[in-house]
Amino acid sequence: MIPRYTRPEMGALWTDAARLRRWLNIELWAAEAMAKVGLVPSEAVTRLTEKARGLDPQHWPERVEALEQVTQHDVIAFLTLLEQELGEDSRWLHLGMTSSDVVDTALGMALKESAELLITEQERYVTALDEQARTHARTPCLGRTHGQAAEPMSFGVKLAMHAAGARRDRERLRRAREVIAVGKLSGAVGSLAHLPTEVEAHVMERAGLRVEPVASQVVQRDRHAEFFCALAVVGASMERLAVEVRHLARTEVGEACEPFGRGQKGSSAMPHKRNPILTENVTGLARLLRGHAMAALEDVALWHERDISHSSVERVIAPDATIVLHFAQGRMIRVVEGLVVSAENMARNLKAAGDVMHSQRVLLQLTRQGLPRQTAYEHVQRAAHRALAENRGFVDLLAEEPAITAVLSKEELLRACSLDAYMANTDLLLARSRRSD
Repeated sequence: MIPRYTRPEMGALWTDAARLRRWLNIELWAAEAMAKVGLVPSEAVTRLTEKARGLDPQHWPERVEALEQVTQHDVIAFLTLLEQELGEDSRWLHLGMTSSDVVDTALGMALKESAELLITEQERYVTALDEQARTHARTPCLGRTHGQAAEPMSFGVKLAMHAAGARRDRERLRRAREVIAVGKLSGAVGSLAHLPTEVEAHVMERAGLRVEPVASQVVQRDRHAEFFCALAVVGASMERLAVEVRHLARTEVGEACEPFGRGQKGSSAMPHKRNPILTENVTGLARLLRGHAMAALEDVALWHERDISHSSVERVIAPDATIVLHFAQGRMIRVVEGLVVSAENMARNLKAAGDVMHSQRVLLQLTRQGLPRQTAYEHVQRAAHRALAENRGFVDLLAEEPAITAVLSKEELLRACSLDAYMANTDLLLARSRRSD
């Protein structure tokens, strides 16, 4: 991923040096386990471990790349470097192992560590949404469906809906961490023909992973597909709020917008602009995540016990997807924590929508008073459409319908057109959002 969208803590997990450090650890843990079961000399493993403590993988990537130009195989290039660094005892490394034992186990470690960073950020996102939902629990705003005025609602409830979704996404990330926290050390076709199970179990324990129960040459890629699909869902949820904020920030709406920093400029041509660049950016990043999820799904079906068609895909999508989502989380936390809310404009837009937004409450009142539902619907619809077309008061037009005034007085119609009912269950809905799963 380009530096522009890389936050340091996530980027550090995906450097070439970090990858080679994981590879080295796996090789040493395997040798350690082999020594315990008598497959390699204990004294040789002790010397290897001591020498390895003084190694600095920061300078290895260039050397491994140069060796790979000759070998055309990255793991063999890495093992060649270890021979140069560790000397004769390096012959006890990689015994009975295949490249994917190292590569897939290291990838499982990296993805698990990445998931832990993503879960931490998701917690921050949930907290930010909860705080804003509480702050705006009593702020009425216009609810919209199909882009049209629907009924009034609490702006806090709108945010609580996103908080509930963010909690579900937190659980998705936790499940994704579990499903991907798997490795293997079972050999070329997963048969365990060359190493006892104790070696595999020891390495996975040291790596913080579970053993893939039945592997081919690789960890099964349905796990990776599930992981990257989970990241795409989390991105899509964030995009949903990003799109909402973008709409609310439209000039003619003006109800809420993302923060605009001191010294920030919106347009090179128009000084008045306050473009929603944070939320637009998140929308674009969510598209990338969906693309990476599709690529991961394509990797599930490999030839027989393994081919290499997944490798190039994962070298791109594993760092990029985790880095992209981590960056998007940071953006959305910033948006939510700094959200600029205009209760005045919300009240203005509620007033501009008129009393027609109470049409359902009038319909229900008429039905309760004995009018057939479809008859009541026709009367209310006719009055509402006239009110919109003629810019007249909805209640005044209802009061002109004899069938309506026969069962409801104008005062009762006015009471039906009150905001109170739409705010009555705000506390209940906020509480439900906090226990959503």
